[in-house]
Amino acid sequence: MCRMDFAALTIFPDIFKAYWEHGILRRAIAQGRISATAVDIRAFTADRHHTTDDRPFGGGCGMVMKPEPLAAALRDTRRRLPRAVTVLLTPQGRVFDQPVAAQLAAAEGLILICGRYEGVDERISDTLIDLELSIGDYVLTGGELAALVVMDAVTRLIPGVLGGEESAAKDSFEGHLLEHAHYTRPQVFEGQAVPEVLLSGNHRAIEAWRRETALTRTVLRRPDLLAARPLCAEDIATLRELAERIERIIEAQHQRGVGPLSGGQ
Repeated sequence: MCRMDFAALTIFPDIFKAYWEHGILRRAIAQGRISATAVDIRAFTADRHHTTDDRPFGGGCGMVMKPEPLAAALRDTRRRLPRAVTVLLTPQGRVFDQPVAAQLAAAEGLILICGRYEGVDERISDTLIDLELSIGDYVLTGGELAALVVMDAVTRLIPGVLGGEESAAKDSFEGHLLEHAHYTRPQVFEGQAVPEVLLSGNHRAIEAWRRETALTRTVLRRPDLLAARPLCAEDIATLRELAERIERIIEAQHQRGVGPLSGGQ
């Protein structure tokens, strides 16, 4: 059975405990498919105030995480998880996406360092980190939420966690497509009915409809994803049909005298 060992290095270990007690992560822990521990960096300080930050050399605002307690916490964790990949959560890192999650899911363990303040001492990044990751182009108060995002996304990809071999493979972003539209009961909600094809029992037609809605959503919401995807003939035919529908709508509007179509206007 595949198993992943997570360790989060943080000055706020209690943040993690509530999340691990619910949902998929709780089930994965109970099944023994993952282990999850929060390592308190303050436990590795040498002063009575348990100081983990200090003023930056050269001046400037904010504080920087001290290297000594962080290095001590990391080395202690590595003794327990010698084959784990060490990840620093930082806005300067590689953007975390589904392909990166899949790569990390193949590791035996992940040590996730949760930065705080203005960041960590550069000597930690230079010598003790395997990978720097960012979950997006924005700034958080600390790396704890980012670490939880990574844990959640990676855990879903561990075989057996979702209970079905195809569950993770059909998620959004797998295959560079957003997921198709979903419906459940009631059949009619506030005047809007479930598409008839989903009630037909025709599995081939349902699969074709789902494929079409996935492509349409991706074109409208995340066209950048299609640039990285080799399209099959069926996908290209669907996109051409979508383009023809749009052209017909534009032409109908033109015939009604709504808006210019050409002439450099």
